[in-house]
Amino acid sequence: MKITKLLSAVAICACSVASLSSCSKEAKEVTAKNEISEEALSQIQQLGFTTKDAQKVEGGYLVEGDIMLTDDALKSKPDYKMMRVGDDEQYRTNNLVTGLPRTINIAVSSTLPSAYVTATDEAIRRYNALGLRITMRRVTSGANITLTKAPSGAGYLASAGFPSGGNPYSQVLVNSNSLGTSYATTTIASVLAHEIGHCIGFRHTDYMSRQYSCGGSAVNEGASTVGAVLIPGTPSGVDPNSWMLACIGSGVNRPFNTNDKTALNYLY
Repeated sequence: MKITKLLSAVAICACSVASLSSCSKEAKEVTAKNEISEEALSQIQQLGFTTKDAQKVEGGYLVEGDIMLTDDALKSKPDYKMMRVGDDEQYRTNNLVTGLPRTINIAVSSTLPSAYVTATDEAIRRYNALGLRITMRRVTSGANITLTKAPSGAGYLASAGFPSGGNPYSQVLVNSNSLGTSYATTTIASVLAHEIGHCIGFRHTDYMSRQYSCGGSAVNEGASTVGAVLIPGTPSGVDPNSWMLACIGSGVNRPFNTNDKTALNYLY
């Protein structure tokens, strides 16, 4: 997830005239290391995700700013029958958490400040207040989802992936250096609840038009119909307050709105 108007990701290579060639060489090596193959780009697009600003990261590929696609996910062959290209409704991925009812255990790594424990408890409370067939519980061991600090230099605020084999995605990476602890618990909880939403199978509400919440130019995956399944009962128009919008404003609290609750209750 991204907080708008908060961060300016600027990479500066400060080289003197004497070291300019060395700096250029290092830049080329980094580019080569992080280059995404045409095959991978094609697979990302076939799954219904935009390739714009896609990044090669440890463990897979980061798309749409905060979604991790593993190599196994790229090779998956989802069922096309239930798919359609959307506008701004609540959407889920092809895979969901199964074996309901079940408890999902969530742990907060010691690599994160204590403020994130408080925010996680609030995110869990929001889910459990809906009386779903999944119950979330914070634990110190035996976690299904672990919230942990993102690698140094991460270019995202937080990231997560999608369910696999009927289980939630196992990890949320949080860039606590950027998000910090100065925001209200409700804002941090909104970011964490969003990433947990990905872990249980939700896509961005505005996935077909991310400039709606993020600003900038439109990002549209085009005619692909893979990887986004419309959740019945959710609106066909824009939804300005959904917890699964791609970006959140600085200091904003984004609890579940009526449409979010409809989507969560339909699936779980």
